[in-house]
Amino acid sequence: MKRIITLIILLLILAGAISFLYFNSFNKNPSGAIISNKYSYTKAICDKSNYCQDNVIVCEDNKTISINPITGAAVQHLPNWQDPRDKETIEKLC
Repeated sequence: MKRIITLIILLLILAGAISFLYFNSFNKNPSGAIISNKYSYTKAICDKSNYCQDNVIVCEDNKTISINPITGAAVQHLPNWQDPRDKETIEKLC
């Protein structure tokens, strides 16, 4: 009889531990980091002398987080070169 009671107590403790782990590991609310809208892309940024440098642009929602040049990804166009992108595409980062 004592063994059965001990076994029942151990099973209850085991069931409680499993329930605790389940509800604390798998049922968490998402944090802001999970649902943030962070993304990156590459974009050529050109100056008035038609020198264009590719950059990695990192955005979160509509805010620019960082702009980092890509080493070796630059070109100097001829003086009469015209950027084919529209003004909004050229100026907008995020």
